[in-house]
Amino acid sequence: MANAEAFARSLSEAQLTIISGLALGIDAAAHRGALSSGEGSTVAVIGTGADRIYPAGNAALAREIAASGAIVSEFALGTPPLRHNFPRRNRLIAGLSHGVLVVEAAVGSGSLITARLATEMGREVFAIPGSIHSPLARGCHRLIRDGAKLVETAEDVLEELRGRVTTLPPARTRSRRKAAPAALTAPSQPALPLTPEASQLLTALGDEAVDIDTLALRCGLTVDALYAILLPMELEAVLVRLPGNRFQRLHKEGAPVRD
Repeated sequence: MANAEAFARSLSEAQLTIISGLALGIDAAAHRGALSSGEGSTVAVIGTGADRIYPAGNAALAREIAASGAIVSEFALGTPPLRHNFPRRNRLIAGLSHGVLVVEAAVGSGSLITARLATEMGREVFAIPGSIHSPLARGCHRLIRDGAKLVETAEDVLEELRGRVTTLPPARTRSRRKAAPAALTAPSQPALPLTPEASQLLTALGDEAVDIDTLALRCGLTVDALYAILLPMELEAVLVRLPGNRFQRLHKEGAPVRD
């Protein structure tokens, strides 16, 4: 979600409109990134009637989007959240876009439907690579194997679109705008003095999200011993726990945390 928000913010600052589906997680993060730039706009294509916001937890976000962008739906007012309507809205997301960026996706993810539709419509498809051990990266890796452009920064997307999108200001995006790093970032704070065990753990972790069992094998420690080291590092924002009991080191201002 941090990557989605950072990419959306940078692309919005380059005067691109961010289009997503108002779902929890990456969709909402992309909308928030666009809104936080203060320069661009964002469009939410939803699978309900325009008067029925789903999920309800994104109602406040939907109001912000409506104020500076748009809520788009092809369904009649009052249409409830029906499962089969959400894949249908993906074709609208693809059709409205110059390109589709897949931030993270499992093999069965609906994002791959959007990417396939974008390819069929002649749109660009971009994908952020992840760990070879993560099921949530396999969809992106499949897209890259099939010809999607591998991206690490927002500038990678802008380079591909520049010359095709007349609204992009080339001089400004090249000279004054800095692309957001693909790496997760942590708030500025004093460097944490790391113990030898914590330094060993960070080395074993690398820059990818790693599950606890793999990390235990790399460090030669038991899972219980690892948790004792991981908890204080998590509290100090040196690393973050992700779904699936995976851990990823945080970066500060795009640079790895160092001992």
